[in-house]
Amino acid sequence: MSNSSSLNEFLLLTFADKWELQLLHFSLFLGIYLAALLGNGLIITAIACDHHLHTPMYFFLLNLSLLDLGSISTTVPKSMANSLWDTRAISYLGCAAQVFFFVFFLSAEYSLLTVMAYDRFVAICRPLHYRTLMDSRACVKMAAAAWGTVFLYAVLHTANTFSIPLCQGNVVDQFFCENPQILKLSCLDCCLRETGLLVVSGCLAFVCFVFIVVSYVQIFSAVLRIPSEQGRHKAFSMCLPHLAVVSLCVSTAMFAYLKPPSISSPSLDLVVAVLYSVVPPAVNPLIYSMRNKELKEALRKLVQLVLFQQQ
Repeated sequence: MSNSSSLNEFLLLTFADKWELQLLHFSLFLGIYLAALLGNGLIITAIACDHHLHTPMYFFLLNLSLLDLGSISTTVPKSMANSLWDTRAISYLGCAAQVFFFVFFLSAEYSLLTVMAYDRFVAICRPLHYRTLMDSRACVKMAAAAWGTVFLYAVLHTANTFSIPLCQGNVVDQFFCENPQILKLSCLDCCLRETGLLVVSGCLAFVCFVFIVVSYVQIFSAVLRIPSEQGRHKAFSMCLPHLAVVSLCVSTAMFAYLKPPSISSPSLDLVVAVLYSVVPPAVNPLIYSMRNKELKEALRKLVQLVLFQQQ
């Protein structure tokens, strides 16, 4: 029986035992990681450089891209390095850092998606008050509140997790350090306070989810009352990408954390973890740019500028 104070490292779950399959895993993750870096980097640069995109919607989208970059950079590079060097080890401090940053970026993204739902609600249901309610100062305050609140939450969450004695070894059944997997290593009688924190977290997440759902019920009710087809199409094009991103994040996270224990297995947990921690940061830029003419135009100008400078 070992205690957390005596642990120097944890052993992460590998995707495969054979070197060829590990190399395949490295190549796939490298492709996904580069796609996420390119997509989110282009969106951040386009929004920062194009003054036409200096609006609340794109300000929050820039913040979302920053969170996506942080989220995927927390888990994927270490997993790729382990596959490349044929190792499973991660240091104790490295594991704690992964837990902190993953909780921080995932929670901040969910909070920001809630703020973006409010932004869409005001834009469509209160258009005459939009400039007043969503001025630059209000947007900065809402983004700062989203980042600052979850920072304190992530600190509390990580401190609670790693202050619990770990009595079940150091093997983490996941490709990155994750709270539920760390708690499986803890003493059974030491999890009450962390369980209580998880319950509070679930309640807050549920409140955010209800707020998003109620906002979109009112949004779609207002959109359907718009007389012109062009106006309805424009309103839907503003909301559907955000709704798609929310659906992707919520559905994968809910399945990961609320699936019945009877269907849980290391391989299934591994696949589900990839779906909610790796796929969304790479797919979100594509979702937001697919139906957004302003963003596609800004990206086109940015690419043309880069190509012109290289000639």
